[in-house]
Amino acid sequence: MAQTPRLAAVTGASSGIGAAFARALAARGFDLILIARRQERLEELASELAASHGTASEILTADLILDADLARVENRLRGASNLELLVNNAGFGVGGPFVESQIAGQDAMHRLHILATLRLTHAALQGMVERRAGAIINVASVAGFIVSPGALSYGATKNWINTFTEGLWLELRAAGSPVRVQALCPGFTYSEFHEVAAMDRTKLAPPAWWFSAEAVVAESLAALERDRLFVIPGFRYRMLVALVTRIPRGLRRWLLLRFARRSGRLRVTSVTSPD
Repeated sequence: MAQTPRLAAVTGASSGIGAAFARALAARGFDLILIARRQERLEELASELAASHGTASEILTADLILDADLARVENRLRGASNLELLVNNAGFGVGGPFVESQIAGQDAMHRLHILATLRLTHAALQGMVERRAGAIINVASVAGFIVSPGALSYGATKNWINTFTEGLWLELRAAGSPVRVQALCPGFTYSEFHEVAAMDRTKLAPPAWWFSAEAVVAESLAALERDRLFVIPGFRYRMLVALVTRIPRGLRRWLLLRFARRSGRLRVTSVTSPD
């Protein structure tokens, strides 16, 4: 009797951490549901995985900020009786002072980081809980632990992912469920993220603070086997988060404000009308 193949779904699979997850999971024997906006990229990745690992990949071309596309992906995950792993990875950043930003970009980021994560997790989790097997990895960020003027919505949405995932972990443990959840919180990672956000990597951090997507994914999957809730790749970032979260809130705000003023990140020069 043929064995039901292991199945994983990855959002934002067309590049960066999402594509690295797809490759790592294919190497572990998973078939895949690849979800992203760029069909050509997904087709290239599916062909690569089939040639390298014999992986069967289903392509779902979807923009998860659109209700119809999100509902279509939800329905597919809810109907996947052999889904073992969901990786909520799709995301992007909007930088600069909030008052100067285009509200459409802010809205889209909140929809993608919060609503898509919420709804896809719900769609996948019900079956996993019933089968008493499965795992969900929600890709957050080190920024979720640190309020950052100039990127406040990005940090706020990633903080929501951290809090949401921790709450799920508590609920599942309280109910005695073996289903695992993880908040993956990488720091600076080589990917297309910074090009899309028009950020100069050389001005963000020195090379020692940058990680490859493959290294981030390897640490995430190893930690999932040990059922770790929060995964922060790299000892520098773990030390940074440990330090920042222990500083009294008032002092933390003073330090962030001082840094923001010196760097010019709070200097509002103009406000773009939504009209």
